[in-house]
Amino acid sequence: MILPFFLLLLVTGLLLSWRRRRGAGAAMTLVAFAWLFIAGCGPLTGLLLDRLQSGFPPDVAAWGHRNAIVLLGAGTVRTGVGVIEPSLYANGRILEAAQLYRSCKATGAVCKVEVSGGDAMKLKKAEADVYAVTLDRLGVPRDDLILESRSLNTFQNAQFSRPLLMSFGADKVVLVSSAVHLKRSLLYFAHFGIPAEPVRGDYVTARYDWLPSSENIFFADFALHEYIGVARYHLYNAMGWNVARQPEIPLTGQTPA
Repeated sequence: MILPFFLLLLVTGLLLSWRRRRGAGAAMTLVAFAWLFIAGCGPLTGLLLDRLQSGFPPDVAAWGHRNAIVLLGAGTVRTGVGVIEPSLYANGRILEAAQLYRSCKATGAVCKVEVSGGDAMKLKKAEADVYAVTLDRLGVPRDDLILESRSLNTFQNAQFSRPLLMSFGADKVVLVSSAVHLKRSLLYFAHFGIPAEPVRGDYVTARYDWLPSSENIFFADFALHEYIGVARYHLYNAMGWNVARQPEIPLTGQTPA
């Protein structure tokens, strides 16, 4: 979104100059390069990231008796030898979920990891199934995994997690995702009546420099995607386009009848 907007401003400036509106064209061109430099050099990217990621701890305050650690998918990749693995952006979340699981089990409580993610990348294997292999290697036994393999986006992560969490009868739900993704995720989970405690699986920062970097532009795009997702959620609610809000699930530690 950073580069398309830059190109839009630049082309507009060039067109204005071509139409002999040189003052307006020069101003628009200057705005285009200012936009690119503010994002690419770090200031805009840092502001966007800080506002999204603030307030999310790397651990759980206290565990319940029946705990569900919900791990949100972040894509899969097919390697050069044809093996489907978690994407680069999923590894921090997976590692954090495994660490939380061990911390939870150390208290003697009932602990499950729900992995939420379908085949969004069209690789014919759901994220939940791919991540389950890695979690098993990290010490999370298959009996303590709940796999939700239908969802193709964050809204569906929440929608399809609701019946699984109700069936399990958790008295505590922990939501694990990237820090930049948690604000939107919490909105969606609250929409489906799931009160969740957020824990970040990773945290990213801007790199401040005199020249624009592709890394800063990428992270700015990532952050803008989240802001747009939040705005779209509120717009869809106002227009009545979202699925109706669901009542809060009873986190009692007892399986609902």
